[in-house]
Amino acid sequence: MPDPAVPPTPPVPLTALLAREDLALRQLAGPPAEDVVIHWVHTSEMADPYPYLLGGELLLSAGVHIPDAAGPGTSYFDDYVSRIVAAGGAALGFGVAPVHDTVPEGLVAACASQGLPLLEVPPRTTFSGVARAVWQLMARARLAELRHVTEAQQSLAAAASRPDPVPSVLRQLAGRLGGWAVLYGPEGTEIASTGRKPGDEVRAALSRLAAVVGPARAAGAPAPSSATDSVAGLHLAAYGLGAGHGFVLGVVAAQRTPGDHTVASVAAVLLSLLTGEQQSGTGAARSSALVRLLLGAPPEEVAGLLGDGPWLVVHARPDGDGAPDPVAASALGAALGSALVDPAGDAVRVLVPAGRAPDPLPGWTLGVSAAVAPHDWPTADTQAARALARARATRSPLQRHSARPALADLVPSQEAAVHARAVLAPLTAHPALTETLRTWLSLHGSWDRTAVALSVHRNTVRQRVARCATLLETDLDDPDVRMELWFALRHV
Repeated sequence: MPDPAVPPTPPVPLTALLAREDLALRQLAGPPAEDVVIHWVHTSEMADPYPYLLGGELLLSAGVHIPDAAGPGTSYFDDYVSRIVAAGGAALGFGVAPVHDTVPEGLVAACASQGLPLLEVPPRTTFSGVARAVWQLMARARLAELRHVTEAQQSLAAAASRPDPVPSVLRQLAGRLGGWAVLYGPEGTEIASTGRKPGDEVRAALSRLAAVVGPARAAGAPAPSSATDSVAGLHLAAYGLGAGHGFVLGVVAAQRTPGDHTVASVAAVLLSLLTGEQQSGTGAARSSALVRLLLGAPPEEVAGLLGDGPWLVVHARPDGDGAPDPVAASALGAALGSALVDPAGDAVRVLVPAGRAPDPLPGWTLGVSAAVAPHDWPTADTQAARALARARATRSPLQRHSARPALADLVPSQEAAVHARAVLAPLTAHPALTETLRTWLSLHGSWDRTAVALSVHRNTVRQRVARCATLLETDLDDPDVRMELWFALRHV
């Protein structure tokens, strides 16, 4: 018998259809109803229904096609039933009246001999009523399946957020499926397992099944993402975890209910993320780098744990008035190709390898530093902040810090710093004035753009700049004064 091309809907047990009192169906022949499921309903009065069946149907007929000559001494009913069986039909429903008063004995015998369930449909039950009952039972089964999958997804996601995520996900999966769940390592060894542990025969079979989706494959023969088998009345399934490190999820269950494959697939996705992080070492490396920094190690010592340098610092703000949330910050990090994301404050800060210099991103305004070595990270952080301020003020999606030779490079940096501190000494006690003056000069004296860059009112900018002029005892309209102050501000 060919495998029926069944639709992606939950099947209806024949027992559920026979239990409907409003239909009053009665089974006359065939295997026990407990072993039969219905995938859809089809009505046909063709003597050969084979061309019109896809498989899995409850075929309904009133016997219009039965010739008067058909009887116990003919092969008509055997031929008819054999064609239904060959097409993969699940059962035959025979309607009593208006053509036949009873179900023909030859049909009962043929169904019994060929193992096709035969149902008697009483006169008061219409074929459309049977079809409607099947659709109703399918809808209920589908709803139950969706509820089962949704609840399992929620519990698996909660388990993945626990301090022991891998064992927690395995426990939830084994509990939801009522069986055993095991995580195999790249070498095929059992790393963790939980649930009802099966016998040695089943475990050996599951280990072999895991090898089918594992990394040990012949060259040029890609492994399937999943594989299934049945041993000793138990259902086995193996899922290759998609992180590319050779981990495999194995599941053993006494039965495979609708939605179980989806639940196991969700667990496989979560475990892919968890094992991928663990195996690749990126999570552990970031934790190690953080601990070393907190314990006083210099940045250049821990930078190797995070990847190859040099590095860019990116400051980003979402378009609009809202502050960035953690989910949006993580999405930004993913778009920039870095997991080193700090969403605190009004701007998101991301540490990005210089080889991944960002392009403008829809919905974000970006400021990008120059490429620096780890010991210059604080300087790059300042550069990115100032670039973001210029980008917001000029309403451009991205501004980069421009590091190019200038006349200021002719003055030794130490002497320039001493001169800058002397020039700006009156503002030393007022950091807000210093930053306002710096931003105002960088934006060519624009009150509105400076207000946008600093997120203050334009009148506040005017007051601060006037206060700077008073404290410095200088004329800020003089271009020579502005040039000297800009030189000084670049060295503090």
